[in-house]
Amino acid sequence: MSSFAAIKMKPQEVPAGASPTRLLDWYDRHRRRLPWRAAAGDVPDPYKVWLSEIMLQQTGVKTVGPYFKKFIARWPDVISLGRASLDDVLRMWAGLGYYSRARNLHACAVAVVRDHGGVFPDTEEGLRALPGIGPYTAAAIAAIAFDQRTMPVDGNIERVVSRLYAVEDELPQAKPLIRRLAATLLAERRAGDEKSRAGDSAQALMDLGSSICTPKKPACVLCPLSEDCAARAQSAPETFPRKAPKKTGALRRGAAFVVTRGDQLLVRTRPEKGLLGGMTEVPGSEWAVGQDDKTARLQSPDLKGVTRWHRKAGVVTHVFTHFPLELVTYTARVGPRTRAPQGMRWVPLATLQDEALPNVMRKVVAHALDL
Repeated sequence: MSSFAAIKMKPQEVPAGASPTRLLDWYDRHRRRLPWRAAAGDVPDPYKVWLSEIMLQQTGVKTVGPYFKKFIARWPDVISLGRASLDDVLRMWAGLGYYSRARNLHACAVAVVRDHGGVFPDTEEGLRALPGIGPYTAAAIAAIAFDQRTMPVDGNIERVVSRLYAVEDELPQAKPLIRRLAATLLAERRAGDEKSRAGDSAQALMDLGSSICTPKKPACVLCPLSEDCAARAQSAPETFPRKAPKKTGALRRGAAFVVTRGDQLLVRTRPEKGLLGGMTEVPGSEWAVGQDDKTARLQSPDLKGVTRWHRKAGVVTHVFTHFPLELVTYTARVGPRTRAPQGMRWVPLATLQDEALPNVMRKVVAHALDL
C-alpha cells in the first residue's frame, strides 16, 4: 500500500501518482455503455459529447439518458438544434432542471452554426469562447471528442483523486490542487499510437468514481488503483474529499394560483433572465423569506368573476440549489369566456406536457388538481 502521507501541498508540488496504464486496462474491460459514448475504436461525435456534458451538469446519468435520446431523435446534429426555437428546446428540457443550461445549450448551438459552420472548435480555448461552456466542459469536450491532452475534473474524478492522494484541504479550496493531481493520471502517448487516449483516461476516472469509488461504501477491493490509494491506506476513504459545511439558504415562501376555465389552465412565461428563466408557470406571488399567507394571497391575478379563492390543504415543497421553497396553493374556476390577464394565456390541460413546466410547477398543478 502507499506510504505517502496525506497531501497538503504548495502549488508547485505534485507527487508521483498511480499508474495510468492500470487505469486504462481496467477501463478497457469495464467501460460503461452510454448512449453518448463512442464504442471502443470509434471516433467520438463532438455534438453528442457536448450535449451529454451539458445535460450531466448537476444531473445523474440515469436521469439524463432518456432526455439525451429524445434530443438526438429530434435534433440529430448541432445544425438542426441551432435552427430550433428556444421555446421548443425548453419544452424538451422540461423536468431536467437547472434551466439556464437549456438556454445556454440553444445559444451555443446557434453560435456553432453561425460562427463555425456547424463544426465545434477542437481546442479548449475555442470551446470556452462558446456560450454556456466553462472550463470543465471545455476540457471534457476537448479530451473526449478531440483527444486533447487535458483532464476535466467532475464530481466523480474529484472524489477519486482526493482519495487517491488523501487531499486534506477542504473543498472548494482544494479544487486547483485536485486538478493538478488529476492531470498526472493522463496516459502518455506510446510509440506507434495514433491517439493519446486522454478522453479514455478521463472517462475511466468518471466510471471508476461512478461504479467503484462511490461516495459511500467504496468497493476498494475491486479498484485498479487501490495499491496506490492513500485514503485506503488510512482505512478512511469515505472521509474524502474533505468538505466545508454547506450553507443552506433561508426558507422562502409564496403562493401559487391555479385557475381553470373548463379544460384549460391559466399560465404565463417567466422572464428570460433569472431563476427558471423562460419557463412556463401558473401565476404566483413573489417567493420571499418570511412572507406570510395574507401577503402572498394579495398577489393573486386579477380575474373577472373570481370572488373567492379555495386554499388547498398542505403545501408544495421544492428545494433549489440555494434555498428551499414552500408554496401555498389556491384554486379557482372561471367562466368559458373569461379573458386571460395581460401577459398570461390559457392552455389545454391535455397538452400541458408540451409546455416548458419546471418540476416545481408540475408539483403545484398536480397538487391543486389532484392529478
